[in-house]
Amino acid sequence: MNEQTELTPVEGIKQRSDFLRGTIVESLADNATGTLADDDTQLSKFHGFYQQDDRDQRAERARRKLEPDHSFMIRVRVPGGIATAAQWLAMDSIASTYANNTLRLTTRQAFQFHGVIKRELKTTISGINESLLDTIAACGDVNRNVMCTPLTEKSAIHQAAYLAANTISEHLTPNTSAYHEIWLDKKRVADSRDDEPIYGPTYLPRKFKIGIAIPPSNDVDIFSQDLSFIAIEKDGDLLGFNVAVGGGMGMTHGEPETYPRVADVIGFCETKYVAEVAEKVVKIQRDHGDRTNRKHARLKYTIDDRGLDWFQSTLQEQLSFELIPAKPYQFLFRGDEFGWQEDQHGDWHLTLFVPEGRVQDLGRHRMLSAFRQIARVHTGTFRLTSNQNVIISGIASTQKQLINRLLEYYGVTALQAVSPLRQHALACVALPTCGLAMAEAERYLPELANNIDELLIRNGIENEPLSLRITGCPNGCARPYLAEIALVGKAPGRYSLFLGGDGVGKRLNRMTHENVDEGEILSILSQWFEKFAKERIENESFGDFVHRHELRLTEVQ
Repeated sequence: MNEQTELTPVEGIKQRSDFLRGTIVESLADNATGTLADDDTQLSKFHGFYQQDDRDQRAERARRKLEPDHSFMIRVRVPGGIATAAQWLAMDSIASTYANNTLRLTTRQAFQFHGVIKRELKTTISGINESLLDTIAACGDVNRNVMCTPLTEKSAIHQAAYLAANTISEHLTPNTSAYHEIWLDKKRVADSRDDEPIYGPTYLPRKFKIGIAIPPSNDVDIFSQDLSFIAIEKDGDLLGFNVAVGGGMGMTHGEPETYPRVADVIGFCETKYVAEVAEKVVKIQRDHGDRTNRKHARLKYTIDDRGLDWFQSTLQEQLSFELIPAKPYQFLFRGDEFGWQEDQHGDWHLTLFVPEGRVQDLGRHRMLSAFRQIARVHTGTFRLTSNQNVIISGIASTQKQLINRLLEYYGVTALQAVSPLRQHALACVALPTCGLAMAEAERYLPELANNIDELLIRNGIENEPLSLRITGCPNGCARPYLAEIALVGKAPGRYSLFLGGDGVGKRLNRMTHENVDEGEILSILSQWFEKFAKERIENESFGDFVHRHELRLTEVQ
């Protein structure tokens, strides 16, 4: 239990902000600097963007006595990851006009723009809203983008789950009118008062994440979420959802009181109650979460400090119905199914690999241009997966040939030939823009995956469906602690190595080595792969093999 009593500075900023207004308008009008005022850099997150700078240029700019090369990352909410073709074109236009000519797909099924400068913030955010998407609550101490399996056409259950995700997202969207006033020029009515019946005037102690999964696929890593709903079906009908609470990936190096945690399943509710459950869980965290230490402020710590029994009884007291015992379910896999899929109505859906989630034109692989041309003729939608890939969805049989021709012309089809390891690997953005990054992630993943692939080929296990994840810091944006192999940034060129997660995202891995470089990592993995190839039991995954042996890495050297 945290013994501090003084509230964090961020709590004061929220309290003084007048429901997230702060002095953002004044900061935007200050042309003497490319930054926002200090307090506004915290409030801006609730509006969907972070202030960043190009860390590759820091030293040179400091030498020249210039302020850092500031710009902003803007995140767009896309509940369930579904965007229309028109919305895709709008995001493409914004990326090309105001950002760095790339679209970044996040591990929470959202769009991110990088490199937007301060004087273009308002134009960019208003343009996003014109496309009927928005950025409010994409970041900050509120519920973030609600995740859900995006291919709703698979079944009526998938469609119902997506509708539930949208219902939760709308219900938990902040109520303040500050967003519309600042970015969309809506006038504040005299003597009007904002009200946040769910969040209150200081919102949550920390960020909050929700996901919905449909067994047997755990494609959204349901046990990493603060709150999650697991669809339960019987004879093709959706009965409702098992409820799980207390997942979270973040930790801090060298501070054992911070840690990743997998969620606990606490009961079952009917579909009509999902918004109520979400609201009550959020309110418990609002009232009981730690506001004195942001490293201890997620729901997982509230539950561990007070006990799961306390949380369940407190939740039950607030609900209008009774949670009943959880129903049986089974997850068998996670990850995306690449290639063409036909649905029950005869329409087609094409899942494409997006390297490191970065949609861009790079050499002969011109993915940004390919998707732009497809969106101009496509009558269906684009789906963002939680694994940073894209599904071109709702393709008529008569359009398949055209889509294939466009992809081939722009060199996208060649990208689909990468190894299974690379196709399922995840990376956060990290350097050069993320201020928290300690090491490379996105820029390093292709090289790392190629080196690991060589080791797999050497041991004859190159087709093994391994999960590899890399992050530039321990905050866990790419959910590394649920991977079979994970690198978590420690310092430039150095990582903590985690091994032994399972194949479906139910078990945490463990740190086997701290502060190791690439050569050490590859040596460690080489020895494990050799042992795995020789000693695995039938159908055993690499993560399960490591977990079963419960060996420290030194024992296999």
